[in-house]
Amino acid sequence: MKHKLLAMAIASACLGICAVASAATAPTPAAQQQDSQQSASSNQSADANSKSDKTKKDKEKAKQMQAVQVNGFVSSIENSTALKKNADTIVEAVSAEQVGKLPGASIADALGRLPGIAAQDVDGRPQVLNIHGLGPDFSTVLVNGGQQVSTNNNRDVALDQYPSSWFDNVVVHLSPEADLIGQGMAGTTDMHTIRPLDKSGPEAAVNAKYIWNSMSQLAPGPGVGNSGYNVNGVWVDQFADHTFGVTLGVDLENNPTQIEHQAPWGYLADSNGDQVVGGSKNYGITDSMKRNGLLATFEWQPNEHYTSTLDLTYDNFKETQQAKGMELPFLWGTGAIQPSPALVPGNVENGFVQSGVYQNINPVIRNDFNSTTARVYNFNWDNKFTINEDWSIDADANYSRATRQDVNLESYSGTGYYYGPDAHLDADGNITGSSHAPSGAFGFSELPDGMLYAVPSLNYTQGMVLTDPEGWGAGNKVVQAGFINAPHTVDWLANFRIAVERDFSSGPFSSMKFGLSDTTRTKTYNITQDFLTLGGGSFTSSNTPVLSAPFSGSNCSPLAWMGMGSEECYNPFSLIDNGTLVEVPTFMSSLPLPPNWRVRERDFNPYLQFNLDTNLGAIALRGNFGIQIDHTNQTSDGERVAPGSALTGGQTQLIPVTGGTSYTRYLPSANLIFGFTDNDDLRVSAARTMAQPRMDQMNASQAPSYNPTYLESTNPNQAAFSSSGGNAALLPTMADNYNISYEHYFSGPIVGGYQCNDADSKSSDLCRNGGGGGYVAVSAYFLHLYNYIDPNAAYLYDFSAFIPNYLTPAQQAQLGTPYGIVSGPTNDGRGFIRGEEATLNLPFNLLVPALDGFGTILTGTHNDSSLVYGDNPTPITVPGLSKWVAHGTLYYQHNGFEARVSDDYTSSFLGEVSGISASRIEQTLKGGSSYDAQVSYTFSSGTFKGLTLIATGTNLSNKIFSTYQNNDPRQVLIWERYGRTYSLGASYKFQ
Repeated sequence: MKHKLLAMAIASACLGICAVASAATAPTPAAQQQDSQQSASSNQSADANSKSDKTKKDKEKAKQMQAVQVNGFVSSIENSTALKKNADTIVEAVSAEQVGKLPGASIADALGRLPGIAAQDVDGRPQVLNIHGLGPDFSTVLVNGGQQVSTNNNRDVALDQYPSSWFDNVVVHLSPEADLIGQGMAGTTDMHTIRPLDKSGPEAAVNAKYIWNSMSQLAPGPGVGNSGYNVNGVWVDQFADHTFGVTLGVDLENNPTQIEHQAPWGYLADSNGDQVVGGSKNYGITDSMKRNGLLATFEWQPNEHYTSTLDLTYDNFKETQQAKGMELPFLWGTGAIQPSPALVPGNVENGFVQSGVYQNINPVIRNDFNSTTARVYNFNWDNKFTINEDWSIDADANYSRATRQDVNLESYSGTGYYYGPDAHLDADGNITGSSHAPSGAFGFSELPDGMLYAVPSLNYTQGMVLTDPEGWGAGNKVVQAGFINAPHTVDWLANFRIAVERDFSSGPFSSMKFGLSDTTRTKTYNITQDFLTLGGGSFTSSNTPVLSAPFSGSNCSPLAWMGMGSEECYNPFSLIDNGTLVEVPTFMSSLPLPPNWRVRERDFNPYLQFNLDTNLGAIALRGNFGIQIDHTNQTSDGERVAPGSALTGGQTQLIPVTGGTSYTRYLPSANLIFGFTDNDDLRVSAARTMAQPRMDQMNASQAPSYNPTYLESTNPNQAAFSSSGGNAALLPTMADNYNISYEHYFSGPIVGGYQCNDADSKSSDLCRNGGGGGYVAVSAYFLHLYNYIDPNAAYLYDFSAFIPNYLTPAQQAQLGTPYGIVSGPTNDGRGFIRGEEATLNLPFNLLVPALDGFGTILTGTHNDSSLVYGDNPTPITVPGLSKWVAHGTLYYQHNGFEARVSDDYTSSFLGEVSGISASRIEQTLKGGSSYDAQVSYTFSSGTFKGLTLIATGTNLSNKIFSTYQNNDPRQVLIWERYGRTYSLGASYKFQ
């Protein structure tokens, strides 16, 4: 409740201070006279429609979102404000503090503080964006206008895989325009690298920082640690009389994270009917994210008629996790063999067991390893041709490719095999034995912050063996001493665009643009799965495999933070290398249907756009309106398991399954900006937008079942065939998107005393518009959603291709219908999202001159949503929506010294997390605040001129990341704490 009040207070403060600041910045009579003269001159020019003196080159300069060359956080704010003010749509923006240095710890971190945007953490780092209450699958990411592919198994782009040092600015389009190719339904993030010919001369900078975590290292092992670094450098230069420019960048990073992790299995009713935790997976995780990135831009402008720009980027990303811990099988542990788990409840509050003792528990000691290796390549070649004053052509070719390989390895040890040392296969083909391995008791309590605190009665550092402590492999007749999931993803996109623009020297339109885009995208997802066994044997009537094996390890305490003692830790790869652990292939373990798929899309997008620049009496009007058409052909290749095929042993027989569809969508858009004064704009936008389906939901794979009882039935709802699967014929989710924003920009001097020279005044938005004054904005948005994808629906399917594998000719003659029902996603959802937000960007010297250098940025957002699936009348909240979002930053900058502190708050929302076997699942993410701070000093003269010393702290509140179920925060499903991250660094800009 206090954070709701905080968000409302921020919104109220934005509105209240607007009036005060406007009064404080009222111009003097002399200034009023000057403004009046300028306004009269402007109106005379507009009335005469005299635009003939504006050449194409001048217009391009006017549209460029350039930043004047001042340094520091305040300059980043001012440049971002200039980007926002001069855009022809509704945007939010982040600008570099200096060459090679965006504000914030990462791109996602910097963008997550913008109005209407929230960053979602993955493994303790901001990674993906929620825009206007919609998750990352509903927005897109561009680099220099080229759409980016994803290393994840859907469309969401992991922003932590892009070095922030590459980008001069990042613009988030909250309202689309017709010529924006690759636009998202909720928003479009366009990251712009440095254009060397936009710079007046050579620039270069080197940035380095040392990083460490407040927690000690939780899990030992190769490839991880508790400290790291980030070193990057950017060099920009121009040659041949400023007609050829080069930007080169390199980024090397090793970013450590410590993760205290719990994943309760769920909750069930005990003998008294009270809810109690049924089991929990607990780890101490040490994570290391390493990234090597290379950037090269070559820009050639031999004359005013032609400009060619080639962008090349390469990013090699590797994340390594050592995960040590213990899985506690409480009431949901296997209990067929006595003694089974038993609960002695203690404190019970409102139907929830807060504490107690579990007896007869045989834990699974975990020594796991997770790694992700990803590579992202981008190629973009843009060619601009200016034919004459009126006509120009822009041709662009873009290629984006991402590959990702994961290894998620589990390794188990414990007190002994679940079925005991006399385990064998009985006459019915079932594994049987004498009793549990030695078991102990665990006292537990649910702490107020959601942590499960547990204290064992046994010592788990002595007598431990490699084994299957809970008999998880019994259903596959193996002793499962571990498991490996290894998903592999390849995603590539090729795009060619051509645009023709006609400029007008008079009339209400500044230009007309028409063009087309042709895009091909292919994404492939495969996963291999293996049991780790002791010797590779399985249970047969004549064979009992190895049930347990000794190992050598060392004592470690990865779970000391939750009350657990030491355990035996080891490197599972050494046990694979020496043959102790042997891989046995399996298929579809813990997965509902064959997981391998390939999706291919061909998008053809013609568009037409009119750009406005006119006056309605004393009111200036600019913006655009137009239409983009999207015609898509999509196909999906999947698999199904042949009837009777074994799933273990690597001999699974798979039968190809294909499907697809095509569709055409018309996407009109209009953006109107009414300029009441030089500092007051009303922006209105209306557009139809779309989001293509999640690619894993487009998986054509099927897991069919045959019921002979309904062989002769003609009712598809009670037919012989049914299945679970994806839906290759899914259509995009659609939205009618409305936005309105009122913005008042304060006039004021540029902080830090920077004087704009003539060149800056011509080429810089900041200098051209006065800059430095901040702004206040209030806005609202409404998205009417339809064709929203329901992930748990059902649809009619033709099983004709399956019939020969299941039915004899005689049975085929008796078959009543080849149709049946598939449990899978469909487009039967509808609903809305609406929101209001207010932003105040205020330098305090506008209120009190003595506070020169101080300032604040406050943003408050309120969201509401409703989503209904099919005929179900009960609405739910749209996944990814936070009802309240608030950001606040207080900063100070003077004579080279800078300090700032930020608070980011989001309320609880339904989000996406990693599930079993690397799948994606939705859970309610608990909200909260996260505090960051930074101080720095820049030497402006003397021997160290150009050197900046920086100290940063992130997650200073040590925020807990948690998810829960049933709208009950006590029923925690994931609980994680990451500790505070600190860095000390230096940045040197060559003068």
